[in-house]
Amino acid sequence: MNRFILLVGMLLMLGSVSAQKDLYDLQHLVEIRLNFEESNWHELLDSLKERGRDERLVADVSVDGKAYPDAGVRYKGNSSYFNVRNAGGRKLPFNIKVDFVNKKARLPGGFVTLKLSNVFRDPSFMREVLSYEVARKYMPAPHANYAKVYVNDEYLGLYNLSESVDDDFLKEYYGDDNGVFFKCDPNWHASSPSSCKRGNNASLEYLGQDSICYYSLYELKSKEEKGGWAELLTLTEAINKQSDELEQMMNMNEVLWMLAFDNVLVNLDSYLGRLCHNYYLYRDEANIWHPIVWDMNLSFGGFRYTGLGAPLSNEGMQDMSLFLHYKEGNMQRPLVVQLLKNNHYRKIYLAQVKTIVEENFSNGWYKEKAAEIRALIEDEVENDPNKLYSMDMYHSNFDETVQIDNSSIIGITELMDKRAANILAHPLMQKEQATVAEVKHQVIGENANISAQVEGADVVWLYYRSDSESPWQRMPMAANEDSIWMAQIPLSEDVQYYVVAENKYIATLSPAHAAREFYEIKAK
Repeated sequence: MNRFILLVGMLLMLGSVSAQKDLYDLQHLVEIRLNFEESNWHELLDSLKERGRDERLVADVSVDGKAYPDAGVRYKGNSSYFNVRNAGGRKLPFNIKVDFVNKKARLPGGFVTLKLSNVFRDPSFMREVLSYEVARKYMPAPHANYAKVYVNDEYLGLYNLSESVDDDFLKEYYGDDNGVFFKCDPNWHASSPSSCKRGNNASLEYLGQDSICYYSLYELKSKEEKGGWAELLTLTEAINKQSDELEQMMNMNEVLWMLAFDNVLVNLDSYLGRLCHNYYLYRDEANIWHPIVWDMNLSFGGFRYTGLGAPLSNEGMQDMSLFLHYKEGNMQRPLVVQLLKNNHYRKIYLAQVKTIVEENFSNGWYKEKAAEIRALIEDEVENDPNKLYSMDMYHSNFDETVQIDNSSIIGITELMDKRAANILAHPLMQKEQATVAEVKHQVIGENANISAQVEGADVVWLYYRSDSESPWQRMPMAANEDSIWMAQIPLSEDVQYYVVAENKYIATLSPAHAAREFYEIKAK
């Protein structure tokens, strides 16, 4: 029987992927020009930002020479905006909507939003783009590259250009944009009523049944008629009470990939760190919640605070625990504690950690990818008139710690070479994994028999679903005397599946990128 591995990328609309590559191809330096009628455009945008307004100023925008009249422009960001502005910097981050007036306007790939970041606290210019290159191997995540930005013909410099997590993103990866959508980033200027239990930012702690207690901690991005707060409260309650229903409420594999990714890359400006923010949650039409990583300029140790005490030293980040928050029983991070408390999920998480390390860091892949990127952007960094950090810092920070004001920004290789070695030396990583080979299926009438040759496993699970918009189901497989593990499922329509084999210590996933990759059975 033929074996099929279907990549998620192959599920996407082929035309969109081709056009998307044109905009976000790493070898493509995008040219973006903004032209405002107002000579005091900065003061106007700054005033809107200062007042916390999402209003926009109209500008004519061109992207690689194509005109987008009457686009809407605002400043974006918090630290990356206010710190740079207050220091007198000109290179401020932008959010641009090309369909602000002309609702039919579309960028190549069908996009409508340009998110331009100023590479704040990343002298290497590498953290955002390289992190997303890793993340997309394992879960839905934005594309990112670089753009040269001009305003009224003045060159502001080289920016990061990142795909917006918006309705287009949701439709591309989850097949719809009609569900409940939250940006998990607190309103830092607001607070909950004194009657509310105090939550630790967007930590998914259960704060009771009054939705007002959540308003300052999460931003509802979808329309209220689609629901929102009641569904979020139900989710937080299920997470904190470790409900058996949670597996049918969340895409657990994606959640575990996110936690593994944030931990391996020491991405602490995230759910894992002190501020507990910078991710999205989307509940699709099948009522399944998906996490989405976001904002990577402080990945690779650019932010040192775990929320559990003093900032980590370089050595502390190199050897940061794989079980951060879980080993401390920190219920201000219930997603970590409750999932890793479950033996099955913990073993999957460890397998994912090992895959990320071996495929990206211990094999040197990230250095090769970074070398390609640096060859492309080095002259542009040199010619950036408003870059936030010196060329000496740019050259040094990929490999070495540099000092910015009162902060030390660790070198990426300085962090990841030792971190990868430390992770693989962990006692649980030294344990022998089960081996999974010859995964196949056979269609017999209205059923499909799925089998896998597995050695060294105590239990083997089959995960399956009918399509990419359906929740994953899990069932145990049974072994025969030849170490062939088997399961039978009804085949009324196409089926996607993957296998998880676990022993006492760690799991093995087949395919290794499950559920970003999976096997497929075509129904008759």
